[in-house]
Amino acid sequence: MSDWLDEIVGESGFGIDNLPYGVFSTASTGERAARRIGVALGAHVLDVAGALDDPGFATHSLNEFLAQGRSAWTATRNRLQDLLSSARGDGLRDHLHAVDSVTLHLPFEVADYVDFYASLDHATNLGRMFRPDSEPLTPNWRHLPIGYHGRAGTVVVSGTDIARPAGLRVLPGETAPTYGPSRKLDVEVEVGFVVGVPSALGVPVPADAFADHVFGAVLVNDWSARDIQAFEYVPLGPFLGKSFATSVSPWVVPLEALAAARVPPPPQDPEPSAYLRGGERWGIDVALELALNGEVLSRPPFGSMYWTAEQQLAHLTANGASLRTGDLFASGTVSGPSRDERGSLIELSWNGTEPIHTASGERTFLEDGDLVVISGHARTAGGRVALGSVAGRVVPGHPG
Repeated sequence: MSDWLDEIVGESGFGIDNLPYGVFSTASTGERAARRIGVALGAHVLDVAGALDDPGFATHSLNEFLAQGRSAWTATRNRLQDLLSSARGDGLRDHLHAVDSVTLHLPFEVADYVDFYASLDHATNLGRMFRPDSEPLTPNWRHLPIGYHGRAGTVVVSGTDIARPAGLRVLPGETAPTYGPSRKLDVEVEVGFVVGVPSALGVPVPADAFADHVFGAVLVNDWSARDIQAFEYVPLGPFLGKSFATSVSPWVVPLEALAAARVPPPPQDPEPSAYLRGGERWGIDVALELALNGEVLSRPPFGSMYWTAEQQLAHLTANGASLRTGDLFASGTVSGPSRDERGSLIELSWNGTEPIHTASGERTFLEDGDLVVISGHARTAGGRVALGSVAGRVVPGHPG
């Protein structure tokens, strides 16, 4: 790496081996026409259209680029890396913007959103919590990646305020539900994957085709109203307790940047069905942090996820459901075996029965004004590949 680039990148994890893509604008209005595709370099954004002299990147969304497929992704990445490696920075500095001087937008137009339930520790914790006299895992859990279809229209970029949702919930000491604001608003630390290349309706996508369809990864906070969810989820699963908001980080980290962080995932017993096997497994060593009002509460380990991303992709298309450019599928809550590795407040507080000790006092679920930040980086032999962060502040909901 050249001296000028080394000075810009430093220890940020946003270097030439990363080059995550996002969408930014320099105009204070943030109009769509002013938006452009950029890549993160240290604390800067490189305007890709200007750096490559390619007006195709002067656009409001990554979707058109995502749809071009793996050869185009690799070719663009190679062009950027060659340019950054060989240049002294003279011509590129004009296309660099300090990240705190721009507005970062939702990087892709979300087509569909699916959320999984792939952490053995998370599923076990919730099973012990709500079914203490039964096996913690449901009979199907080790046979397939359980998931639900979420609401694409409420996926928002990091920094968007989250209005406290309302719905039917049963208050403590009561037996009948009443409508009102959630009292158990929670977070879920997750990693999501962004689809670039679509697939045909009726044709399943095999696990070994994962890298041909998926462009890269983002951090996800799947906000959850646990009390609303608890009353509504039987028999069809999550609905209003999840659909009000899902936050994603502004940078999509290419799979090519994460390949160096791949690790063997945990063994699976029993052996999954044939459609969930095949190809290389995508266990990825991502170190995550969950912070509440600036205080780190936990560090969930993504590398220990039981069901991995290529299996999730194979499962969500196993019935012939088609992929679309901009599809987002998320891992579900990432949790590890120890308390300080739990990726949700319902686990950290054991559904409110074991308050969390913080610098500002004991806590259980989210309060208005709370700022939640999830950050993460992939660990490679050569250092770290940053995924950035996804942040959201809880604000009062609509009074009606």
